[in-house]
Amino acid sequence: MKEAMCYHRNDEDRTDCFLCAHHCRIKPGERGKCGVRENRDGVLFSLAYERIVAQNVDPIEKKPLFHFHPGTRSLSIATAGCNFSCVFCQNADIALAPREHIPVPNWRVPAREMVESALDSQCASISYTYTEPTIFMEYAVETAELAHAVGILNVFVTNGFMTREALDAAAPFFDAANVDLKAFNDRFYVEQCGARLKPVLNTLETMKRLGLWTEVTTLLIPGLNDDPGELRELAQFLTSLGPETPWHVTRFYPRYRLTDRPPTPVQTLRMAREIGLEAGLHHVYTGNVPGDDGENTCCRGCGKLLIERYGYTVRLCALKSGLCDQCGTPLAGVGIQ
Repeated sequence: MKEAMCYHRNDEDRTDCFLCAHHCRIKPGERGKCGVRENRDGVLFSLAYERIVAQNVDPIEKKPLFHFHPGTRSLSIATAGCNFSCVFCQNADIALAPREHIPVPNWRVPAREMVESALDSQCASISYTYTEPTIFMEYAVETAELAHAVGILNVFVTNGFMTREALDAAAPFFDAANVDLKAFNDRFYVEQCGARLKPVLNTLETMKRLGLWTEVTTLLIPGLNDDPGELRELAQFLTSLGPETPWHVTRFYPRYRLTDRPPTPVQTLRMAREIGLEAGLHHVYTGNVPGDDGENTCCRGCGKLLIERYGYTVRLCALKSGLCDQCGTPLAGVGIQ
C-alpha cells in the first residue's frame, strides 16, 4: 500500500478524494467507487500500488495510437480497479472486481523493475491501460518519471474522468493519451457508465492546452450512442479541440452485461467516419474491422496513402521526415518519420 495522492482529511476521519471527478467522501474502513482507495483511520491509501494484474508487450497501434511513434512497441500494464461501471466493459474481471471485494491474481512490480522490463523488451514506451490508470496514479506517475529518465515515453489510456489536480501531477511525465469519449450525451454516461460527460470534455480540453498528444476513441454501440446527430456534435467538439486530433470509431461486440445488442454494423462505422471528416477532422479511423480502408492514414493535402495498416501490422508508404513525399503536407503527430 501507499498513501494516496489528491485527498484531504476531513472531520471524523473522513477523507475527501479528489483524484477523479466522483470526489468520493470516504468513511474510515470504506473505499471509494474505484474499490482501490481505502480510508484507514483518516489516511487514504492506494491498494493498487505496485500490484500488477496485466503486463504485455503491445504494438502502440493497439492503444490505439496511430500518430504516435507508429510501428513501435509499448509495455502495457494495469492494476485492478476502475472508477466507471460500464455495462459493456471488456475487462470487467480485473476492472470491476475490487469494488465487489473479489480477489484478483496479481504480483508486485516496483516501478524501477517495470522500467527495466520496458528496456529489456526494447519498448519505446510504457502504456498505462487495460483498466483505468487514474486509479493507480501514484504508481503510474512514479513509473513514468523513472521511464523518462532513461528515454522511455509514457502513454495514458484513460476514460478522462480525472480531476485537473490529478492531470497536472501526471502531465509532466506523460507524452500521449488516448481518451475514451464514450458518447456525447450525459444520459449515456449516467446510465451505462455510472459517470458524467462534462469532466471528460474538460480533460480533453486541458490535455490539448497542455500540448499532450491526444487521440480519441468512441466505441459505437447500436441504439445507444450511434445517432448521426449526436456523432456530428461529438465530431464538431473534437474539431474545436484541433482538426489534427485523430478520432477512432470502433466496433462493439457484446460484453459483460450488455449482451442484448448486436455487433456494430460496419456501415455504421463508415457513416461515423464520414461525419467526422465532414466536420473537419483530418483523420478518422474505423477500429475492430481489420482490413477496412478506414484503418489507413492518407495525406490531408493530396490524399496519397501515407501509412497502410492491417490490424496491428503497419507499413509506412509515402513519408519523408514526417511529410507527404508527393505534396509536402506534414502529418500531425509525434515520432513520425
